[in-house]
Amino acid sequence: MASEMMEALMALCQEKHIDQLYLLDRLEQSLAKSYADVLHLDYGAKVTIDRATGRIYVYKLIPKGEPDEETGEYTEFDEEDVTPKDTSRIAAQHAKMEINAIVRNSAREQIYEEFSQRIGDIITGTVLQSTPDFTIVKIREGVEAELPHFDLHRFPDERNERPAGERYSHNQRLKAIIVDVRDPNGTVAPVRGEHSRPSIVISRTHPDLIRRLFELEVPEIYDGVVEIRSVAREAGARSKVAVSSLDDRLDPVGACVGPKGSRVRTVVGELRGERVDVVLWSDDPARCVANALSPARVSRVIIDDENNYATVIVPDDQLSLAIGKEGQNARLAARLTGWHIDIKNESLAAKVLQSMPAVDTTPDLVGEEEGEHRCEYVSPTGIQCRNMARPGSRFCGVHEKMAALDETEVSSDPDSLI
Repeated sequence: MASEMMEALMALCQEKHIDQLYLLDRLEQSLAKSYADVLHLDYGAKVTIDRATGRIYVYKLIPKGEPDEETGEYTEFDEEDVTPKDTSRIAAQHAKMEINAIVRNSAREQIYEEFSQRIGDIITGTVLQSTPDFTIVKIREGVEAELPHFDLHRFPDERNERPAGERYSHNQRLKAIIVDVRDPNGTVAPVRGEHSRPSIVISRTHPDLIRRLFELEVPEIYDGVVEIRSVAREAGARSKVAVSSLDDRLDPVGACVGPKGSRVRTVVGELRGERVDVVLWSDDPARCVANALSPARVSRVIIDDENNYATVIVPDDQLSLAIGKEGQNARLAARLTGWHIDIKNESLAAKVLQSMPAVDTTPDLVGEEEGEHRCEYVSPTGIQCRNMARPGSRFCGVHEKMAALDETEVSSDPDSLI
């Protein structure tokens, strides 16, 4: 019987790719703890397994000499054979538990070695199970990941990586980004129920998810011609992406949006309808802030480099659009650019504008010929017209007529107006 058990153990070790000596050592340690409890041995037991026959020997440990002065524990023991008659049944139970534990730990170590180098990569998986606290996603056969969405008020040490409003059904396919891989041999205290949960932690709220989705949809980003300079996201609601191009002839915003919006629409679909604004990045802080507040139109931006502060002046009818619902647009623009943004409308900022120099945030017009210039008309609030002047004139078509009316002499004869 004993030799048959050894043959079965060796065959299982080969099948599961487990070191035979490692398994026998683990089994001896486990049996020693069990027999010390079963036989009520005060100083523990020692178990040896014959490597050839598989026979199990149990020895009672009897202390000898004097205990250690510092710890009070004995370091030397005599051994007395107390092997019970029926050891096969207990040995078989422990062998099963130890093999399962070793196989489970070995699988987690292999997953850790493979996926710890892939943190930040995007994966596509299938939903296996969804609970109130987390969703289990199958990446491939034998490899599962966890998408946590714990209630942070009840479990502040856990995570919530699910956008608000998203719910997942069985066999649903979704994309996510790897944010963590738990080390099975780590010394950090495990989170609640970690040993029974998958090692891989994925996220649907991380800003890099948008970056990876655009890399999949936009060849210019994958090739490095178009670069994503910054991403600001409020998962499930709205995101802003600032892009730039290494090729002056390529429009980076148009490349990301795609023909008739096909590329950005695919990204929005994967994000379950989350609104995505693609804006042009600029090394000029004023232009960058103005672009980040899109779709609102900006009159001018006043930059305070020392305090990292940007004061933005917008038309009166653009104030609510620039701020956004509950300040969302301004908040995302601040995250995108890294500047503290203060938005004022033209009416309230008229006095400030008269005492401070203007910073032009109007992008250069493509195809502007030499000699062309902007309309010189300035409004009562000090804002210059953004139109180009007509050839041979100081004003655009609208303000040229206004200037002509101002210069026209009006007769005092009432009959001349008839």
